[in-house]
Amino acid sequence: MTAELKRSSEGQTLVLTLSNPEHRNALGPEIYTEGIEALSLAERSADIRTVVIVGEGNLFSAGGNLQRLQANRQQPASVQAQSIEALHNWIETIRTFPKPVIAAVEGAAAGAGFSLALACDFVVAADNAVFVMAYSNIALSPDGGASWSLARALPRQLVTELLMCGERVTAQRLHDLGLVNRVTPPGTALSEALTLAARLNERAPNALASIKTLINDAAHTTLVEQLARERDHFVRNLHHVNAGIGISAFLTKTTPRFE
Repeated sequence: MTAELKRSSEGQTLVLTLSNPEHRNALGPEIYTEGIEALSLAERSADIRTVVIVGEGNLFSAGGNLQRLQANRQQPASVQAQSIEALHNWIETIRTFPKPVIAAVEGAAAGAGFSLALACDFVVAADNAVFVMAYSNIALSPDGGASWSLARALPRQLVTELLMCGERVTAQRLHDLGLVNRVTPPGTALSEALTLAARLNERAPNALASIKTLINDAAHTTLVEQLARERDHFVRNLHHVNAGIGISAFLTKTTPRFE
């Protein structure tokens, strides 16, 4: 059975399911390619306002397929480099995708699976979910943007612990650290993620796209530069039709329906 990324929809939410049950939903080139394609189509579709990424069955993803990695050790280094580039292209696509992306995590999110969850805008996790940066356990270093995501969210000593010690971390601990948005009972991460997505679907897509862009830009701009970008986005959004809908609805105490 080959790895694949299944697609389905729940209202205005696209659900992408990591499916590789033989290898605990391990990631691979097929999934990376399908992920980029799915987001490209979703970006152009006015019918899709949010995306949820979930693992098939009772776990999110074990990360890399160790059998494939072992085989790649017998290949030129360029083979693994190309595979990681494909993963990184998908990670970058998620980060720059103009619509909210939510990870719904049950069971384990290990290695690149953890990196994938960190790349999303929101993380909803079952309270028995476990996260582990397992790279150092097998004498490897991280990929999928793990070092970037963690270093910008947590103190250096804690990032070092997570990456070097390779120990399992609970969903609750990550929630306490601010890396997980919602902790839910086992088996309900997807339903909670869809509930969150439905709330986001009711908001103006152009405003959410601006917010995501501004958050992404803030990591590498000065305050002066960021103030200018906030000004430009605010003015552009004020003159968008949705601002008229939103302001009028607020003043008349009615429910807005954004375009």
